[in-house]
Amino acid sequence: MGKATEQVRTNGRVRDWRKAMSDHVAYGLLVYTGLQIFVTVKALSEGTSGLLPYMALIVLVAGIIPVCRWFEKRWLDLGDAQACDMAYAAAFRRDVIGLWAVVIGLPFGLTVIFKALLGGF
Repeated sequence: MGKATEQVRTNGRVRDWRKAMSDHVAYGLLVYTGLQIFVTVKALSEGTSGLLPYMALIVLVAGIIPVCRWFEKRWLDLGDAQACDMAYAAAFRRDVIGLWAVVIGLPFGLTVIFKALLGGF
């Protein structure tokens, strides 16, 4: 069994790290935005009225985009041979875990900070 055989997934397709990371980033942005809407903006709107919660949402969503792009750019710069090299599996897994930790953890962390600043605790 050669290296090409190791690269083939069970469904018969070769894993492309570039595409896989782009997919994680896209889904991560959706999850992050949803969490921001339902967690952070809800907490902000309880303490203030007007446009502040919505402006905060825009700023917070715009702020996560460079972070997600950083994760994605690391993988988009791979060449065609590297993009399918299973030697990158551990690094890919590490970056995916880091991406999802930020995407899920940041809205809850920001909510705690906003509540503390607004005297909600």
